Amino acid sequence: MGEAFAGRTVGKKAMLWGMLAQSLPDIDFLSALWLKVPDALLAHRGFTHSILFCMVVAPFIAWLAWHLHRPHNISFKRWFFFISSVILIHIFLDAFNNYGVGWFEPFIHDRISFNGIYVADPFFSAPPGMSVLLLLLLRKKNTVRKWIWSLGLGVSFIYLGYCMSNKYYVSRNVKQILKSENIVYNRLLVTPAPLQSWLWFVVAENDSGYYTGYRSVFDNKATLDLHYFPRNDFLRSLVKDNKDLDKMIRFSQQFYTLEKHRDTILINDLRFGQIVGWQNPYEGFAFYYYLQPDIDNTLVVQRGRFAKWNKQSFHSLLKRIKGE
Repeated sequence: MGEAFAGRTVGKKAMLWGMLAQSLPDIDFLSALWLKVPDALLAHRGFTHSILFCMVVAPFIAWLAWHLHRPHNISFKRWFFFISSVILIHIFLDAFNNYGVGWFEPFIHDRISFNGIYVADPFFSAPPGMSVLLLLLLRKKNTVRKWIWSLGLGVSFIYLGYCMSNKYYVSRNVKQILKSENIVYNRLLVTPAPLQSWLWFVVAENDSGYYTGYRSVFDNKATLDLHYFPRNDFLRSLVKDNKDLDKMIRFSQQFYTLEKHRDTILINDLRFGQIVGWQNPYEGFAFYYYLQPDIDNTLVVQRGRFAKWNKQSFHSLLKRIKGE
């Protein structure tokens, strides 16, 4: 975006301003240095991913760019439009995965999640990444640069649209199957399995728990292999710190189960899927948080994401994507 906006005027430095603006919302990761894990989870993609934050910081960054790059023919107004656009696109894209984004903080605490693309999807990230490398190597006046940034942005946004069309298709099929099997549900979550957009994790919530399963865009059968997980709310009475529990439930957007694990209680956030669930439907969930203070939760977001991945589980993923 920096190259598209001012590459011909400012040169490769335009990409640095784009990188700075794009990275600003993620400054909230520093909150993990002093906040407890539940608070840090809620702080991430909170206020710094809000529309208000963009409107506050964009004028300052725009003024810096306008002041430091004199003489040039780019007005402060155009710098502001560019910086604010980059930040807004960042927080817009973040809403397409399952973490949730606080667009309206600090006034409204609801998180926006479209659950349309996996947080690390190489098919989305590779085109702009390759474009940036090429733009760094090519000279400023090379006429090919325009085609490179156009493809880098265009292919990713086309792929994002493709992901959302896959979600719509899978969601429609899942709703039809649930109806045909007389499964009544209150809420339905359909979110992509890791690293791609063809296999989707399904969560159908009822009053006491959740039906979970996987559905591929290539599945031909009009059935869904579902497994039931009770919410186990009766375990709440065993939790010592109810404040942490309440924060984790809020973070999970109410898609949670409680589970007794040895001498402690843990909470699972179902939005992040199961650990190699396409291979073993009874595996634990990828995101789990110990609710007792003597157990380490430092890597709570990362520790289950690729746990138990090996050659066999990867091949199993590929087979399940194919509809096998």
